[in-house]
This record gives sequence, C-alpha cells and structure tokens, in this order.
Amino acid sequence: MKVVILAGGLGTRLSEETSLVPKPMVEIGGRPILWHIMKIYSYYGFNEFIVLTGYKSHIIKDYFINYYTRYSDITVDMASNSVELHTTRNEPWKVTMLYTGPDTMTGGRLLKAKEFLGNERFMLTYGDGVSDVNIPELIKCHENSGQLATLTSVQSGGRFGTIKMTSEGTVEIFKEKPIEDGVWINSGFFVMEPAIFDYLTEGDETILERKPLEKLAEERQLNAYRHHGFWQAMDTLRDKNELTDMWMTGHAPWALWLK
Repeated sequence: MKVVILAGGLGTRLSEETSLVPKPMVEIGGRPILWHIMKIYSYYGFNEFIVLTGYKSHIIKDYFINYYTRYSDITVDMASNSVELHTTRNEPWKVTMLYTGPDTMTGGRLLKAKEFLGNERFMLTYGDGVSDVNIPELIKCHENSGQLATLTSVQSGGRFGTIKMTSEGTVEIFKEKPIEDGVWINSGFFVMEPAIFDYLTEGDETILERKPLEKLAEERQLNAYRHHGFWQAMDTLRDKNELTDMWMTGHAPWALWLK
C-alpha cells in the first residue's frame, strides 16, 4: 500500500524555519520531520511513498536525490573526478515526488496523485505531525468499518478539525478548527479507498478537510480510529523545540524503529 504525504504548504506559523526550507524539511535532531514520518510507516513495512510538494519543492527533491551521499561515507578523488562510496546508510524506500503547485489546497494536491495511485487503497498523512500510531491496527479498523475513509483521531485542544462519532467509530459530524477544548481531533494518518477522488470536485481549490470530509461524514462514509497514544504536530517553533528535546534525550515516542 502506498503512503501519500502532504508536503507543499507554506508553514507560516513556523516562519523562523520555513523562510529557508519547506515545513516538512524542518529538522528534528538533524533529520527532517518528513524523514521521521516516513520512518514510522517504514517500521511497519510500508516503503513506497508519494510526496506532494509545493513551496520550495526543489529542497525536498534535492534531499532524496542526494540521500546516499548525505548519509554515507565517501571518498572524493578530485583528480580523477570520481566518488567512491564506503559504508552506506540508506532506506528501503521508493519515493515519488510530485510538484503540486505553491497554492494548491490539500484536496487539490491529493487529486494530482490519482494517476500514481490507480484503483488501490492508500494511506495519507500530513508532513508535519508524528505519532506512535499502530498502522496495522489503523488499517484493520478501516477494513472492519467498510467505509471509504478512516482518519486517526486524538484528543487535544481546539487548534484542529474536530469530529463527532458513534460508539462504532462512524463519523457523524466533521468540523474544521472549532474553539472547544478536550474534543477528538483529526490528526491525519488516513486510510482511503480510491473512491475518495469522486469527492475532490473543486480541482486545485479543493480543501480536503472541508467539503470532501464533511460530505463523507454526512453520508456515514468517514470512520475514525481512536488513538490514545502520542501525537504532536509541528506548527510553531515551540513545537519544533519540544520534539527536538524528546529526540535528543531519547524520549521520542514516535521513534518506534529505535525501541
């Protein structure tokens, strides 16, 4: 199953960092948060990624093109213009990077990945949040629901889109960024059926979290996987510093590959 990552936004609330690099490339402990997200999926054996780029997309592309030399031991013979790789540090990843435009909305970006996904189930998440979510359990929850899309819900404050769901996990109401605290919110880490593309009807202007998810909820086709563990988005410099502190002190709950 392919993993799609939304990585094209401006990240204006993290402008101290994103004036130089796109938000998914802001580093936690010397590695982009995008790398951390991919490692979460890779831990469970999902190694084929589609990264939807936009703002400063060339930086994301350059990172993966030069990944081998960045993290490998090399000898550069400048007289013969040759490079010898010694110990290599790589990942079993296949990464497709699609330029989806600087101003395209989330649903519009996803729409541009349609031809690369075919008629297959896929996963989708945001390029700025890490979690210790159990991906196989998430997929099982989605399969058992029989619905078109499943999002991972966590409990947090009023900064993100909230949902109201039945005891079985069917989403009844999807509401983007309300004021209330202590509710279940959308944290990303979606599982989706290809029929989701039928709901992306506004082209580049399609905001996934508005009409598409709201309509799915109205039709009882949006499921929620309740995650009681760790999740944190990197929206501000404070968030970035908190995540870095967790990583540097060896207390990063999302780093399942280090357990």
